[in-house]
Amino acid sequence: MSPKSAPRLLALVSAVVIAGGIVSAQTKITAPKNKYTPAEDVKLGREAAAEVRQQLPIMTDDLVSSYISNLGRRLADVIPNEYQHSEFRYTFDTVNVREINAFALPGGPMFVNRGMIEAAKTEGEVVGVMAHELSHVMLRHGTAQATKATPYQVGSILGQIAGAIIGGNTGAIISQGTQFGLSAAFTRFSREYERQADILGAQLMARANYDARDMASMFKTIEKQGGSGGPEWLSDHPNPGNRADYITKEAAALHVENPIRNSAAFDRVRTHLRELPKAPTTEEATKNRKRTGGGSTRTGDAPPTGRVPAPSTKYTEYTEGNIFRVSVPSNWNELPDANSVTFAPPSGYGSYNGQSVFTHGVQMGISGNETHDLQTATDELIDSLREGNPRMGRASGYRGVTLGGRRGLQTTVDNVSDATGQRETIQIATAQMRNGDLVYAIFVAPTSEYNSYLPVFQRVTNSVRFLD
Repeated sequence: MSPKSAPRLLALVSAVVIAGGIVSAQTKITAPKNKYTPAEDVKLGREAAAEVRQQLPIMTDDLVSSYISNLGRRLADVIPNEYQHSEFRYTFDTVNVREINAFALPGGPMFVNRGMIEAAKTEGEVVGVMAHELSHVMLRHGTAQATKATPYQVGSILGQIAGAIIGGNTGAIISQGTQFGLSAAFTRFSREYERQADILGAQLMARANYDARDMASMFKTIEKQGGSGGPEWLSDHPNPGNRADYITKEAAALHVENPIRNSAAFDRVRTHLRELPKAPTTEEATKNRKRTGGGSTRTGDAPPTGRVPAPSTKYTEYTEGNIFRVSVPSNWNELPDANSVTFAPPSGYGSYNGQSVFTHGVQMGISGNETHDLQTATDELIDSLREGNPRMGRASGYRGVTLGGRRGLQTTVDNVSDATGQRETIQIATAQMRNGDLVYAIFVAPTSEYNSYLPVFQRVTNSVRFLD
């Protein structure tokens, strides 16, 4: 299913006993001044992440993507209260390129190169890089850096930062042909911000029961790498000086008991990556995507295939801006773009002919409504979906439904997925916002599995709460 997108849619406490260890005598980190709101961070990061997913080959290989997502959520779950931003939504994607690199965007999206995983000797080293990147987001370094700068390029200052935060070779990729023009003032974080991210990242690792000395070890590995590996990450993350020394000193003050260094999952992922075709360089990958049209993909730029895990019985709540809240199975990934948000399980989404598609899950968004009644607006939505899905049937007739506590309409439509060739059933639920705009939820599952997904779709529908 490839639905048409809608038009819009520090002080830390000493001697704290946490999972697996005791944190004491930590270095105090204070977030820098920032004239931008957290909501602006979210908007910027979401738009930039959509560009990243179009330009770079995102892995949705179940084993790899689930592993990195689980590590990221382990870190996000222990973010101290003073760095919590309720608007932020942390997502963790793996990019199928060989350079040793990782970057995070304002508001929460993080991207870890496959090359970073392959270069790591332990799971703690992977977590160290992720904790560092997450700290940049927690401290809102991107927009804080913009607060101090003077914009001089065409376009909004936030647009300029988007390319710059991505930085290095990746930033150049994102800036080509998009609104994200790179400014020399934003090409990398300052050494002061790097040191803050190092130290806060070390503290975050300890809260997640990892030894921060693994972070220092990984940075040493990166510094030793030549060619296409080390310089890319270091171009975005300059060494403040004595980096390994002060990280090691901070780690000693954190006193983590029985830290995690390795895991069976890390070993499985490393073995699995060795069995896959060698990852391309970023340059090779982007040239290929220009030829094929881009879009998030499975390894090898293929449409979604393989075993899709059953929906988890545990649910995670997401808040999408000031529009709505929704709860979805905890093993579904949040895939936001500039106009809508999709929640889908690993191996349940990918790319086909340059279009993002998903075979299981739900997409939610807002569509402008020019004073039409609910049924007419819903008819227009379905017509727009049929334009992008030529083998989609017609609606089976409307029935009443409650969506977000409001009167709505629901219908089902048959389709044949261009990406998989399988028959799928699409359930569409709509309601109206207070300003009259149409809010929609598009549920998708293969027809052969649809009945087993119905209770899940019903629970997601019942969980929707509007915030307008």
